[in-house]
Amino acid sequence: MSTETKLPFDKEYVSSFSKEMGEPAWLTELRLNALANAENLPMPKPDKTKIDKWNFTQFNKHIVSSEDFSSLNELPEEVKTLIDLEAAEQNLYIQRNNRPSYLSVSKDVQSKGVIFTDIFTAAREHGDLLQKYFMQDGVKVDEHRLTALHAALVNGGIFLYVPKNVEVAEPIQAVFIHDNEEAALFNHVIVVAEDNSSVTYVENYVSTMDAANGVFNIVTEVLAKANAKVQYGAVDTLAKGLTGYVNRRGIADRDARIEWALGLMNDSNTIYENVTNLIGDGSFGDTKTVVVGRGEQTQNFTTSIVHFGKNTEGYILKHGVMKDAATSIFNGIGKIEHGASKSNAEQESRVLMLSEKARGDANPILLIDEDDVTAGHAASVGRVDPLQLYYLMSRGIPKTEAERLVIHGFLAPVVNALHIEGVKKQLTSVIERKVK
Repeated sequence: MSTETKLPFDKEYVSSFSKEMGEPAWLTELRLNALANAENLPMPKPDKTKIDKWNFTQFNKHIVSSEDFSSLNELPEEVKTLIDLEAAEQNLYIQRNNRPSYLSVSKDVQSKGVIFTDIFTAAREHGDLLQKYFMQDGVKVDEHRLTALHAALVNGGIFLYVPKNVEVAEPIQAVFIHDNEEAALFNHVIVVAEDNSSVTYVENYVSTMDAANGVFNIVTEVLAKANAKVQYGAVDTLAKGLTGYVNRRGIADRDARIEWALGLMNDSNTIYENVTNLIGDGSFGDTKTVVVGRGEQTQNFTTSIVHFGKNTEGYILKHGVMKDAATSIFNGIGKIEHGASKSNAEQESRVLMLSEKARGDANPILLIDEDDVTAGHAASVGRVDPLQLYYLMSRGIPKTEAERLVIHGFLAPVVNALHIEGVKKQLTSVIERKVK
């Protein structure tokens, strides 16, 4: 099926939905303008991946009805393992398909003026603040058809705002549960850390079914103001049969730090974009990514760190495992703009293929427009080393178990470098399930 240009919902529906959610006029107008322009905008053009036959726009329902969870004990077992059921106080948001289903914010976090709520409540109760950041400096509405479609049809997500000089010690967590085959996910996540603040945010996307038929279009905007620090962890495990677009973008001001820890484990065809713009002098960006592809899925991962400020540092580390007939493109881009002197751009991408039909392509790219800088890259694509297998098997380890150990050893440099223990624990579990 070719990509349709006709969008599934019209302006009357979008206007009615916005009114039903109690959104301010500016957000309704933004949605309608995005919808009107979407059909005329081009599709994104991921390098070396043809998406002209992918379905990003045709789905049956924008919203599916889902019951709330009256307590955490009602959660699916695979979700219970992600959270601390015994914690007296925690900062936790749970969304079931398109519905906010659970929210807990500790008294300590509330007392510091931190805002942590679903995107619809943020629009109603913090509209002026949300308007300041929603698709303004990060991801723009008119970048291409998928960003416009996202803006028009946002149907979930969260808003996390940390005021100046506030350090949030405990992690903030969001879990997005996908348990309805017809649910389309257009989640929008905004994390704002004002001057001299710090926060750790962790999100999990979990499908409780093996296969579905639909789309997800997810956008994240992380804004780290002067001397702020944001640690952003995510593990995506959405079902086979979906078509996905994921855009996670960060903007770091002077002396700010944005650190990404991403476990991209979806079983669906997906385009991923992760861009960190180092705007301010002395800013820092670090992206660590682990990927496992299986079945016949096709994925494209583009990770970019763009240096605008002086004395900026950007690091990209990606390790991926491809099995069965899965194919993936790994693009790493370190770009140093003119004027970003004394900056450093480093990257490493490595792909391990487990079968003859599996394909991986690692493309390190350095774009340097300034002389007084440091930059480097490394990339490799290969198969399991038969000498490693022979060594392990000679010690009495069965071949299947030996392959598993080699895979874990290959991914360990990235997994062990993740700063967020919850992300590390879940990643290890998902990797174990996917490579066995």
